[in-house]
Amino acid sequence: MIDPKDSRGKEGRAEQATAPNLDSVLIAEDDPIFRHILENWLEKWHYQVTATGNGCDAWDALQTPEAPQMVILDWMMPGMDGIEVCHKIRSQGRGPYRYVLLLTARDEREDVVTGLDAGADDYLTKPFDAEELRARVRAGRRILELQQALLQARDALQFEAAHDPLTVLWNRRAILGFLEREIERQQRNGIPLAVMMADVDHFKRVNDTHGHLVGDEVLREVTRRLTSSLRSYDLVGRYGGEEFLIILPGCNPADLAVSAERLRSAIADCPFETSAGSIPVTLSLGCVSTPENSEVFEDCESLVRQADTALYAAKAGGRNRVVVAQVSLVAASAL
Repeated sequence: MIDPKDSRGKEGRAEQATAPNLDSVLIAEDDPIFRHILENWLEKWHYQVTATGNGCDAWDALQTPEAPQMVILDWMMPGMDGIEVCHKIRSQGRGPYRYVLLLTARDEREDVVTGLDAGADDYLTKPFDAEELRARVRAGRRILELQQALLQARDALQFEAAHDPLTVLWNRRAILGFLEREIERQQRNGIPLAVMMADVDHFKRVNDTHGHLVGDEVLREVTRRLTSSLRSYDLVGRYGGEEFLIILPGCNPADLAVSAERLRSAIADCPFETSAGSIPVTLSLGCVSTPENSEVFEDCESLVRQADTALYAAKAGGRNRVVVAQVSLVAASAL
């Protein structure tokens, strides 16, 4: 799920979660001699080992953010045995998948079924030698590597589905979805809400004169300047082409023009340095804001339409300017 806190889509892709350490293993074994043997074997194979002497300590260790994903549990332990720990791991329903290898002296068919039904991924009967354990741990690591690759692929697909590939901003569908939620929140809580529609002036001229690759450079730099000029909780998306939709929660009509002028200046005050040289770029903005405790806007379509109308007025008035829609006119059009 995309985090709205990362909604401005600053430079680079959305920050990825820290990859889990697949070279770490948690041991829960109440026999101190056998626990020491396991620890030595695993460390010899270059695994980082967390060793515990009972199921309760193992469960506590698994609650930490850096807990290993590979877990080796003895069946018979004081406090909480391996079967109980397996049940708790599988019932947790959140966090990364834990690969569980269950160790036991029990070798009856019913015992194997009980262990696997409890949530163990593999089962190793004592006594066993080092190479057999090593092979089981390697198999578990392959499963965890596959799971990590699948999660990364899922996250990449989710990111691509909601972000514009060029600017890495929210795409049109995503930014409109956020606007719908902000309107619901505004109507529920009575806080003001502002929307800006921004358009890069004469962008076709940039593409025709310098080529589309330079045009892409300009759009990325516009993105960088816009996002660096917004508040941490503002949202901005690429609405289409050279148009950007900006959402400013809590921005009242009195502050809207100042905020929009800050964005206009951020673009216009300093030429863009591109591979084709220095290029002057300007931005036109159409803005609208709901007053506090207002219920005028019932959907995002009317709000975007008013911002777009104000943008058209800004461009018709000479470009490189801000036009703020009159709230009274907006209210009248919604009646």
